[in-house]
Amino acid sequence: MDAVHKIVAVNYSNTFPFVYGIEKSGLMEAYDLQLLHPVGCAEAFISGEADIALLPVGALNLLPEHKIITDMCIGAVQQVKSVLLVSHKPLQEIKSIALDTESATSVRLCKVLAANFWNIAPRFQAVQVKNHADFPEMDAFVVIGDKAFELAPRFEYGYDLAEEWFKFTGLPFVFAVWVSQPDVNLVLIRKLNAALHYGVDHIPEVVEHFREQFHGNFDLTYYLTKSIDYRFDEMKKKSLEKFMGYVAKGFQKLF
Repeated sequence: MDAVHKIVAVNYSNTFPFVYGIEKSGLMEAYDLQLLHPVGCAEAFISGEADIALLPVGALNLLPEHKIITDMCIGAVQQVKSVLLVSHKPLQEIKSIALDTESATSVRLCKVLAANFWNIAPRFQAVQVKNHADFPEMDAFVVIGDKAFELAPRFEYGYDLAEEWFKFTGLPFVFAVWVSQPDVNLVLIRKLNAALHYGVDHIPEVVEHFREQFHGNFDLTYYLTKSIDYRFDEMKKKSLEKFMGYVAKGFQKLF
């Protein structure tokens, strides 16, 4: 048996298919799987603590080098519904935006859209968005993950960042990709890719498997099959290249 490798993935419901596939594949004997928020995944991989990560693409520029190892990702063709800018004001009246400290990608995506598509120049501030009521002075909030479904109804306006990117570029958006450290066994990587495909191909079983621990107030089956698009295809690769180009031009800073 190969040495145990640590793998980190995002602790949101959009990773349920990946977790299910890994659990059913027998790979748990070769992997120590840990679920973290997106910034935590990035920190674990960049520090070398994790061998493989579902890495938010907003952190790719922090790596001296990286290798995308599977043809699976967390992506969206248009609306993703779980990465939002919510506000009590219309977009053009927004003067300040609170950024979710759990996020690496949506923060940069919001800044790219603000500067290049929405043509607004708000003040940005990092906050714990789940405590949004503690920041009444902020006009808008970037909210991600399952809590986006909970918080969205509390605001008059909501802008889906994946949909806004599509309006801007005509391309789908990629939120996270699988990357590995250089010394990870290629056989295990192939097995991991097969496990990820298995999970994505068995969504009804995934939903049933996680039913008891899922507490979201949204249709999980619809979300996993219609909102999230897991295939890292050529259009998503083109989109990722375009997004990273914007990051390289001056959107490296998170907060």
